[in-house]
Amino acid sequence: MLRIHNSMSGRKEPFEPIEPGRVRMYVCGITVYDHIHVGHARSQVAFDVVRRWLDASEFRVTYVRNITDIDDKILASMNEDFAALGLLAPDHEPRATGYIPEIIAMIGRLVDRGFAYVGADGDVFYSVAGFREYGRLSGKKLEDLRAGARVEVDEAKRDPLDFVLWKRAKPGEPAWDSPWGMGRPGWHIECSAMAVALLGAEFDIHGGGMDLKFPHHENEIAQACAACESTFARLWMHNGFLRIDDEKMSKSLGNFHTVREVLPRLRPEVMRAFLLSAHYRAPLNYTDDNLRQADAALQRLYLALRDVEPAAKSVPADASREFAESMNDDFNTPGAIAALQNAARALNVAKAGGEHATARALAAELRQLGAHLGLLGRAPEEWLAIPSALQPGGSPARGPDEAEIERRIAARLDARRRRDFAEADKIRGELAAAGIVLEDGAGGTTWRRK
Repeated sequence: MLRIHNSMSGRKEPFEPIEPGRVRMYVCGITVYDHIHVGHARSQVAFDVVRRWLDASEFRVTYVRNITDIDDKILASMNEDFAALGLLAPDHEPRATGYIPEIIAMIGRLVDRGFAYVGADGDVFYSVAGFREYGRLSGKKLEDLRAGARVEVDEAKRDPLDFVLWKRAKPGEPAWDSPWGMGRPGWHIECSAMAVALLGAEFDIHGGGMDLKFPHHENEIAQACAACESTFARLWMHNGFLRIDDEKMSKSLGNFHTVREVLPRLRPEVMRAFLLSAHYRAPLNYTDDNLRQADAALQRLYLALRDVEPAAKSVPADASREFAESMNDDFNTPGAIAALQNAARALNVAKAGGEHATARALAAELRQLGAHLGLLGRAPEEWLAIPSALQPGGSPARGPDEAEIERRIAARLDARRRRDFAEADKIRGELAAAGIVLEDGAGGTTWRRK
């Protein structure tokens, strides 16, 4: 049975959806004003795998991932990066600007029920003190928060902890009409209103990065529960932080990496495998060494799959059971990847022993299990022909391009036909020096980069 760690309770709980067989899930998308960074990628890949495993577990999943209203050029870049990382498209990708009526309606209910008020400056604020369960998700207490709060010079709020729901428009800003004048919604109210509009007042899973737990998710709960008199999300999931060489990622430290600048240095699937190499709740350290380890692990899987035509249907074996046990234990992807490696070892044994039927069945199993993680979707020969990950020292893999490699292989084959074995060995040695490994088999010569 699937068990998921609930950030609200702080423990793993058996997962039982509100409606049997159906899962409704909301994940906070990224707020991006430039190209997405590897921290964004960590969160999005983690919840993409959650969605994939729920699908594989035969739940009917409705997956909502909101998007910040950004310009079309950046949005196109983001979608390209998401596609390179193998992310499935959400069922709904709402933008706040498309839900202004729902946002205004939710704020109106909060005002009517005494959970919100119009401040001295005309902004509408949520009254944190009126919601008794505030701080339950993050474990923070109002008195502690209040003691450390900065009281603004222009005291527009009744309490320094109160947060804005509707911001009065300033000249030149985008604005919409409302009962409180022209303005725009606060950040927190957007997700509450969109989640309720698309999934209902109560739904199964709400996810996002650990950095969103407070104040964003805490405020989402306060708004939705007070406005709808509901529990809002039944279960909360948060992924851990990504660090760069054991330091917090930050532009000021010069260790801020965008997906767009990283992917050309390695095969994109390596980035996904790296992001899944640690449990989603654990911190993950981004280093070239860890990327190389992920590349090597994928290489072993694709090498095992090479020269085997997978059977038409996968027959679950030991690896499938090991994989399912790991994924059902709070989406333990390191354990799931270990199951893939065990399947690859069994496949190699079957290939070496000439057990063709067994090898084909194991190849089908390995492919199917990999798909649950968004891995192993390419033909082995195609993947192995792509330049490998980083070389020691951080330089990208170098060497002849694919056309040149094929030309040299053809020249070597011609030399062998002419029985000029010295020339054939010379070509093989030159390619090896350039990092190209040739492998001769019954079907001809194949190649891969070291």
